[in-house]
Amino acid sequence: MPHWLENWNRRLAKWLWWVVLLGLVGSLPVLYARSVTEHSANEVEFIMDYRDLLQVSATQINPEAFVNDQLAVLKEAGVNAMAVFESSLDELVWSGEVNVYNAAQAALLEGKLAQVGDNRTYLLFNKPEHEREIRALIVDAFSKAGVEIGDWSAQGRNGLVLNVVPEVAYMQPMQPNPIAMKKLHDEGFLIVPRLSDRGKYYDPAEMAKWLQTFREYGVKTIIFDGDAVTGFGNEAEAGTLKQFASQLKEAGIGIGAIENLKLPQQGFGTLARLLDYDVARLHSVSEAEMAVISPSTLADRIVLAVKDRNIRFIYLNAAPVKDSASVRISHPIDTIATALAGGEETEGAIKQLKHFGFVPGAAHSFTVHHAPAETALRALAAAGAAALVALTVGLFLPSLLVPVTALGAIGTAGVVALHSSLLDQALALFVAIAAPTASLVLVVRWLRAKRSRPGEAAQSAASRLGKAVLLYAGTSVLSLAAVPFVAALLNDITYSLVLQQFRGVSLLHLAPIALVAVYVFLYGPGGSVKDNIRRILRMPITVLTVVAAVVIAGVGYYYLSRTGNSGQASGLELMFRSYLENTFGVRPRFKEFMLAHPIFLLGLFLALRYRWATVLMIVASIGQLSMVDTFAHIHTPLKLSAIRVLLGLGLGAAIGLIAICVWQIGEALWRRYGGQKARQA
Repeated sequence: MPHWLENWNRRLAKWLWWVVLLGLVGSLPVLYARSVTEHSANEVEFIMDYRDLLQVSATQINPEAFVNDQLAVLKEAGVNAMAVFESSLDELVWSGEVNVYNAAQAALLEGKLAQVGDNRTYLLFNKPEHEREIRALIVDAFSKAGVEIGDWSAQGRNGLVLNVVPEVAYMQPMQPNPIAMKKLHDEGFLIVPRLSDRGKYYDPAEMAKWLQTFREYGVKTIIFDGDAVTGFGNEAEAGTLKQFASQLKEAGIGIGAIENLKLPQQGFGTLARLLDYDVARLHSVSEAEMAVISPSTLADRIVLAVKDRNIRFIYLNAAPVKDSASVRISHPIDTIATALAGGEETEGAIKQLKHFGFVPGAAHSFTVHHAPAETALRALAAAGAAALVALTVGLFLPSLLVPVTALGAIGTAGVVALHSSLLDQALALFVAIAAPTASLVLVVRWLRAKRSRPGEAAQSAASRLGKAVLLYAGTSVLSLAAVPFVAALLNDITYSLVLQQFRGVSLLHLAPIALVAVYVFLYGPGGSVKDNIRRILRMPITVLTVVAAVVIAGVGYYYLSRTGNSGQASGLELMFRSYLENTFGVRPRFKEFMLAHPIFLLGLFLALRYRWATVLMIVASIGQLSMVDTFAHIHTPLKLSAIRVLLGLGLGAAIGLIAICVWQIGEALWRRYGGQKARQA
């Protein structure tokens, strides 16, 4: 590199560090605004599936009395809402409102044989006091579906005959049962309707009638049932999704976003945008899980969902389970009650959540707060992020610092001008990779320069320990410099609601490790990059080399498989996680405090004396990038992420100090006894 270009790059690097600092200052008000947003909705709604409760009651001797008893138990435990589905003939049967028959069964009630070819659906009303409302419910739904309806009666009870086969009749959706809603409302429960897009037709006048009923019972949120939101099926032809959104806004009703669906509900993102993101996240515990889960595990799961993932709706399911061993039918209502309220050995989820500032109530969406002049502040953050990326590239390719800086300036202008989420995510990913990479490369440079000075290798253990601790803290601070940039660039409610997600997690977990490894092995003091590549390629391949490569590949595959949410933890690890959660309230990341951070501190201590210990900086990069990745989970509150990172650093430092003590003791024993054996030989 020409001398003049080297001087120019050195001066430019100093200015870029000032841009980074300015960007960090500019991003802080944006972070504060996000923190205020995250604390604007602390009410949690515990929803029980009322249809499941009816289904369980159908297995009991006295279904109606069972429902009333369990409603009281659930309310006492802390369940404050009930989910009411679109009615169906199944649900009306479970609630005891009607009995449904095929033609042969109907004929037997009349004491005669069924007519040949008759495959219609017959039903009788069981409760005269409810007949008018239930009849209107059924007639309205089936007539709109084009089904002919006639009167029918048997043995003194009034009924209807539907000109449709029973299999289809059972699938016909109807308006949520107003009798059930009134009963639940009078019992003090919030009502949460579950609507679908079944039938693929949308009638604005009919929906207006439904919404008016919902408003009478204080409905504030709707959850969707099925693979699409209401109105999605006819949106392309008639703009029904926009009509539905307008009606919801007029009624003051928001929607719930169900997490961890295999596929997002069709039309949900569009509807959320039309509603100005009047959305709250929902966590559901399925019937199958409820059948086997323990109260303590359920309580832990609820607490984690609320405080770690911005969940505000907890949706509880139940299903009857046949127990052949005890010859009975069991259900999980008692498990739900104990999980929420607590028991002799379990602190309930509601009490645990109060420790974190959450209370039962009517859940609602976040009130989004913005920093003053946020657009200008985000522009500063983007400039700082681009400068940090350019500086990192310059550590590897100094001659390209000027063109990379120019390219970064153009990219920053694009990020600011275009307001593209894809560009925001790209810059956020680059700076998330750059910060931990730069921090460790600078540490490696400093260690190499320090060791090259005369007398440095002979410094005392106490001196090396003090320097190692300072480097441990300083490097972590520089790695965390990416956090304000990532948070400011991705400060949008859609990320908190997981309607958008930060892409590139696998690359973030791999790139810093690879880049630090490249710097450690190829940018050594023994020659140029080309010379080091030639030296490595000429190294003889031994059995030990092959075994090491296989082990490293296996560890790398396991490491990548555990990134994100798809990895599976062992039973022992889950127990340890639970212990950490109960001990600290927030669980630090295992790979940080048990692996990367201790090795980092030990590696710094050793690298001040031994050149080979610089290799440990590669393992240390796992912890540095993991801290940044913790904050890349935008749906996790900033405060909780900060506590998690600080706990990981503290515990990792403690374990690292223990490792240093063990090393010093082992080294002393080796010098004493190993040296004697060598002299004797």
